[in-house]
Amino acid sequence: MLSSVCRLGADRLSCIVRNEYSISAYFPGQFEELRLAAWAQELRAQLSRPPNLGLVFLSPDWTQHAGEALELIQLHARVPLLAGCSGLGLIAGGREYEDTPGAVLGLYHLPEANLRGFHLNQAQVLEAKDRHYWYAEMGIGREQTNGWLVMADPYTMDVETWLKQWNEAYPGLPTIGGLASGTASMQFTQVYLNQEVYDEGAVVISVGGGVRLGAVVSQGCTPIGEPWTITQSTRNFIRQIGNRPAYKVLLDTFHALDLEEQRKARGNLFVGLAVNEYVEQFQRGDFLIRNLLGGDPNSGALAVGAMPRTGQTMQFQRRDAEAANEDLVALLTHATEQWQAHTLYGGCLFACNGRGTGLFGAPDHDANLVQKYLGPMGLTGFFCNGEIGPIGPRNYLHGYTASVGVFMNAV
Repeated sequence: MLSSVCRLGADRLSCIVRNEYSISAYFPGQFEELRLAAWAQELRAQLSRPPNLGLVFLSPDWTQHAGEALELIQLHARVPLLAGCSGLGLIAGGREYEDTPGAVLGLYHLPEANLRGFHLNQAQVLEAKDRHYWYAEMGIGREQTNGWLVMADPYTMDVETWLKQWNEAYPGLPTIGGLASGTASMQFTQVYLNQEVYDEGAVVISVGGGVRLGAVVSQGCTPIGEPWTITQSTRNFIRQIGNRPAYKVLLDTFHALDLEEQRKARGNLFVGLAVNEYVEQFQRGDFLIRNLLGGDPNSGALAVGAMPRTGQTMQFQRRDAEAANEDLVALLTHATEQWQAHTLYGGCLFACNGRGTGLFGAPDHDANLVQKYLGPMGLTGFFCNGEIGPIGPRNYLHGYTASVGVFMNAV
């Protein structure tokens, strides 16, 4: 059963949410040594099983005290492996704390899990020539892990290049996480591993043994029109769709919508590119969503934020609050059906800075839905500068996305 204990905090109610295997809570306000130590100790006392993983996310107000905070949390929560990063908005339980000072902590008891944490940097990305480089650096082969959590600094780490290398080294395994965030004017973030504070690179956690990572990646779009085949493309330009000018196909798709759907689509159109052509019928989650950058009515070309392939299936998409809600609900519903035979121990949520109240008009949207469909569970996370998660067999860097990682038994 879900257990929730709420106390009045500095800005909003501070709630502890837990199940048998995990617990999460929000610590409101500024860093205070004694209060934080007591809070971490209380949180640990309310988890009936010893945690083997902690996830911690700190607001930008806390970055100057990050080292002290990590030491206090690891000591008083008695957690052997602690990882996290800075976040402009924080997530705990079923709540989202946007632009509010504080910290969130999740403690997880993952039975028979083999967990290992690493700090990576850009120099390693530049040195890596093939998958064997990462096997040597990590000391973990393809068969020795079930998936990865990652928190990365967006200003010093070329995450897209790293993900390409990671997909080759660990094919078919989920990598879930996000790019750390902070105050935009400073362009400064932190990533954490145990009691170490890094202002560059990435922290990754290998999840192996008796636990695997389930993934729900909601890109916030709903498909419009029909799937098409790209019949001519160069670089990031789609020139022909179904042997017709791509721009003309876009116009026809738009005009085929009713007036209300046209209103919703204006300024909110994207392109979905199929990641696997060998499916009988395309569903949500089969398309990688990328920006529609513009179109030229004279040449008939569409510019997109990707490198589409001739012969690839694509479908136009609409993104807004309604579509984002519909997409996440549909994917969570599918996940509950898919994971019925598993025990869900706990989870983490990496949500785009462009979601939250700014998109949905009210707080707690994504966290509430995760708890509704997958909970009760300890859930922690933050609002990201970019989200990481799998679409089909490969992992990608996304925008405007909610990327959910769920710890479950591997059987």
